[in-house]
Amino acid sequence: MELAACSFVLTLVAAGLLFLATYIGGLTVAALFRPACVPPAAARRRFAILVPAHNEQALISHLLSNLQQLDYPPHGFDTYVVADNCDDRTAPLACSLGAEVYERFDRSAEGKGFALRWLLERIRETGRTYDAFVVLDADSIVATNFLRSMNARLEAGSQVIQAYYSVLNVAESPVATLRFVALAALHYVRPLGRSALGLSCGLKGNGMCFAAAVLEQFSWQWFALAEDVEFHLALVEEGLRVDFAPETSVLADMPTTFRQAATQNARWERGRLQLLRKVVPHLLIEGLRQRSLLRIDAAVEQCIPPLSIPFALGGACLGLSVALGLTIPAILAAVSLIGQVLYLLAGLRAVNAPLSVYLALGHAPLYVAWKVRLYLQVLGSTQSTRWIRTARGTAARGCESPIPVRGRPGTYPKATAHQSGTALETKTLHRLSPAGVPGVEEHQ
Repeated sequence: MELAACSFVLTLVAAGLLFLATYIGGLTVAALFRPACVPPAAARRRFAILVPAHNEQALISHLLSNLQQLDYPPHGFDTYVVADNCDDRTAPLACSLGAEVYERFDRSAEGKGFALRWLLERIRETGRTYDAFVVLDADSIVATNFLRSMNARLEAGSQVIQAYYSVLNVAESPVATLRFVALAALHYVRPLGRSALGLSCGLKGNGMCFAAAVLEQFSWQWFALAEDVEFHLALVEEGLRVDFAPETSVLADMPTTFRQAATQNARWERGRLQLLRKVVPHLLIEGLRQRSLLRIDAAVEQCIPPLSIPFALGGACLGLSVALGLTIPAILAAVSLIGQVLYLLAGLRAVNAPLSVYLALGHAPLYVAWKVRLYLQVLGSTQSTRWIRTARGTAARGCESPIPVRGRPGTYPKATAHQSGTALETKTLHRLSPAGVPGVEEHQ
């Protein structure tokens, strides 16, 4: 009787893992039939680049220098930095590097979502108009063709666009390298597959572009730990999809140690679990009721845990099944593990990962164990909404792309640390308090 019960439970778990492997495997196969490239646009749209920054004086100069070298007319975009509750020199440094900077001090409403909404209100007050808005993290750099790509896709009819978002400091540590491995699958293969199927690729929080009409309709009203995911689900609920731009990319500095990565990963998982409880059930029910694959897929995506979890479950299920002599769950678990491995390898192949990245997979068991432990810790605590800056390395570095995109060499200009005397136009530094400003309410 006990063996039969164990067999039933293990078979159920293994079947669920096989379903997950089949789902992501289907997206991987669909990615092979990537949509045709978008032709260059005839018209040049005006972009506002929004950069939320909290104590980023060590890294923001790389991004602002990088933006000065975009393959796009300088008059075609303006860069805005919101220095949110900073107590370092982020604001004056960004100002000296050509950005228009707004300082915001409001400890009652901390976070990226609050900062972006407040910045959008300040831009509207200037009376300036833009065709589209781009959101970039302060620790990032973008490919030189970034705005050209966004411009072409907007002309082709896209309203919301997500660039491929990956790791800048790939070679700094095994932790950063394994993050690159995960994002090759999560941020490249899966969005590419969804594009081929006419689904929404999702918002990743960095390298996002919104047509002005979209932000006019939705404003920015999401302030959870995963505000980008929440925004995406709201778009999908209204029938709007996010299009993927695999021809361009944004790279960001990632944590290089488990200790550094813990804060960032815990924030992401807490935010996702909050949405899984509050938003996903309604979206899934509506998707089923309306027979909308767009909504169903967006809801199902949020139910997929980090790949470390099914890897660990699959390994445990396989080991127990073999030990107990249970053939069916052992086969199901083994096939699911093979599918997950092939999915990761397909991601690395798709982004032309170098040999050193494949060799770093030897550290994967330790990474999986750490991720499972972290995931179990956040399961019982999903209430925090505070924006906590993730610790990262701060050494200046060249910014060649370590990730050639689909056979093309990465096109990232050199970004150097700011030095006095740089020949860039100094923009305005607005020292403003949100007190009494329309659109900024006290955060409860």
